[in-house]
Amino acid sequence: MRPLFDSRLDAGQRLARALARYRGCNPLVLAVPRGAVAMGAVIARELDGELDVALVKKLRAPDSPEVAVGAVDETGWTYVAPHAAMAGADAAYLAREKTVELELLRERRARYTPARAPADPAGRIVIVVDDGIATGASMIAALHSVRARKPARLICAVPVASPESREQVRPYADEVVCLEAPEDFGAVSEFYREFRQIEDDEVVALLARQGRRKAPA
Repeated sequence: MRPLFDSRLDAGQRLARALARYRGCNPLVLAVPRGAVAMGAVIARELDGELDVALVKKLRAPDSPEVAVGAVDETGWTYVAPHAAMAGADAAYLAREKTVELELLRERRARYTPARAPADPAGRIVIVVDDGIATGASMIAALHSVRARKPARLICAVPVASPESREQVRPYADEVVCLEAPEDFGAVSEFYREFRQIEDDEVVALLARQGRRKAPA
């Protein structure tokens, strides 16, 4: 299969062009860590917006940790995928997994934005960005979390998604911008020529750089 994108930066630039109508509206770009933060930084820069993170964690299947059976946001709200029980994730397992992932979310928030509160989406155009949607669990949790804080308009923006997952997330957003939805969707990484691991230090640096760019002269 030929990759659709050279890298996350390439995908971010293409998404920024697809979202160009929001330039000048001071959109809030919320990237799902860690992979999408560099992509979100590109979009925020191109749209002259603000960058922050949408902190969610997937809940992993008991015997297949790469498979999501749900996701949890910072408040503890949990999305459970329809296939969770078939994957062996009963209520007791999900409760244990949620406890572990919530602690990781608290650690990430403390590390990523230690000197400020999370950006407030209330009354703003908010663009939630990820590098792709496989099951839809993380994006659904992210969109639900933002919707609860009353944005003026909520947009889901991804370079690639499975057709089924794209439709699953649609009810949670006012608009879904998805550049590609191939029928032969396997894993998100398959659609990128370069898909390296993003580390926490890089996320911290990107958020700090965005903060400096937005600071008054």
